[in-house]
Amino acid sequence: MATTTTNPTLSTFEESLADLGVDSTRTTAEAFGETLADIVRDPAVGVPLPFDVEYPEGVTVDPTPADLERAATGVTPASYGVANYGSVLLPTTDTGAELVSLYPTLHVPVVRADDILPDLPEAIDRFGDAARGEDLSAVVATGPSATADMGELVLGAHGPEAVHVVMLDE
Repeated sequence: MATTTTNPTLSTFEESLADLGVDSTRTTAEAFGETLADIVRDPAVGVPLPFDVEYPEGVTVDPTPADLERAATGVTPASYGVANYGSVLLPTTDTGAELVSLYPTLHVPVVRADDILPDLPEAIDRFGDAARGEDLSAVVATGPSATADMGELVLGAHGPEAVHVVMLDE
């Protein structure tokens, strides 16, 4: 279930994602499982999400290394979205979210629509406030992995070839 954007920060985020060739979908907590089922490529792996949502059947949560190696899709939480860059802040987790975000060819970060912020300084400030004393870190990810080190642009050289951001309206 896609929802309509009326918030200018969300509109900027969606436009920035589109400029990067990143798909995005807004959904509600109730429709999350159905929405995600339409996005993921099988086999899919995920980590526990800090949202009141349920994974659809077919997404292996807490994957083994073998599950991760076979996975076409990885689903992880994002702490914040950065509207003007189309970036997401991906927190490190004890459940290995960074591996789930990097190894599969499709990464699906899930972020609360209320956690889409206008710019990187605000996102870093908010994340820093939450991380102080918690020994947390995060990666700022912008679009699919890409490199042109050896000539032509190659997607997926150091991470996912494609990204599809899910914005959750709670």
